[in-house]
Amino acid sequence: QVQLVESGGGLVQPGGSLRLSCAASGFVVDYFVIGWFRQAPGKDRILVAAFPWTGITRTVYADSVKDRFVMSRDFVKREVYLEMNNLKIEDTAVYFCAADQSFSNSSSAWRNWGQGTQVTVSS
Repeated sequence: QVQLVESGGGLVQPGGSLRLSCAASGFVVDYFVIGWFRQAPGKDRILVAAFPWTGITRTVYADSVKDRFVMSRDFVKREVYLEMNNLKIEDTAVYFCAADQSFSNSSSAWRNWGQGTQVTVSS
């Protein structure tokens, strides 16, 4: 059974940084694509970043977070991270970790989700 558990959200001032973690278990992560999504109040869930577990060099980022966010993984711990720098008020959202066996920009195509972690950027 696929399990994804996010942690690391919180309240941060504009310009600050946070690192989100996602612990993956219950499946052979090597065969999956892992993604970070976010959903702001009243808005759709959108892709932030994603990579195939065995192809980190093929990481894709949303234009809104390029050069500010970095997605990485710990191969041994089977954890995925989202390092968020120079945070802006518009980054405020619930952030979700997701996994599926193929990539899609659309959140509706992803079948496995964590519970989400709140990130609030506010002064």
